[in-house]
Amino acid sequence: MVALSVGLERKVKALVDAGYYSNEREVLTAAVLSLFRENRELNVTVAIELYKTGEVSLSKAAEIAGLSTIEFKEVLGKRGFVREIEARPAKEMDKKLRKHLNDAV
Repeated sequence: MVALSVGLERKVKALVDAGYYSNEREVLTAAVLSLFRENRELNVTVAIELYKTGEVSLSKAAEIAGLSTIEFKEVLGKRGFVREIEARPAKEMDKKLRKHLNDAV
């Protein structure tokens, strides 16, 4: 278990002893879940960190943050996060476009 202050350890033990929870881990899990429910900004922060490390996709990060993908992209932009996307070189794209236009004629 995570080191808690003496006062918190007593409270956690009292909740288990009173039968509200079956063990200390269950108390801590409920406490953390409550923390994320009450402080929505924490969900956004977690989502950004998971997205930055590549652990989740953009859409999954948006879901974790409780936002639409568009809203999440806006949050990323406001926080100065630059998304890198792969693109073909401009010359290659121009060549394909010319070929497509020539084929259409």
